[in-house]
Amino acid sequence: MGKYLLQGNYAGDGIKGLLKEGGTRRRAAVEKLLHSVDGKVESMYYAFGDSDFCVIVDVPNHVSAMAAIMVANASGAVKVRTTVLLTTEEMDEAVRMTTDYTPPGK
Repeated sequence: MGKYLLQGNYAGDGIKGLLKEGGTRRRAAVEKLLHSVDGKVESMYYAFGDSDFCVIVDVPNHVSAMAAIMVANASGAVKVRTTVLLTTEEMDEAVRMTTDYTPPGK
C-alpha cells in the first residue's frame, strides 16, 4: 500500500453539501470511495488556509489512487491535489541508491 496526501477545496455544490451534511458524513463518503479502490482513510482533517481539507490515505497503487481522484475531481464539487508520501525507511533506500546525473551546463 502506498500513502498519499490529498489536499483539496470545495466548490459550489460541494460547499453546500458540506454545510448540509457536516464533516462526519463527508468523511464517510471519502471512506466509501477509497474502499471501492481497496484503499482506506488513515486520517482526515479540515483546515484553514490554502486547503479546505487534508486526507492521508493508503491505496494499493498509483492507478487506484488516480481512479478515486479523477472521480472526485470530475464531480465538480471538489478539486483535489495529490502528493505521494514516502516513509522514512523508503527515504533511507532512496538516499542509498547510486545515481548518475550531470547538471545542466556541466
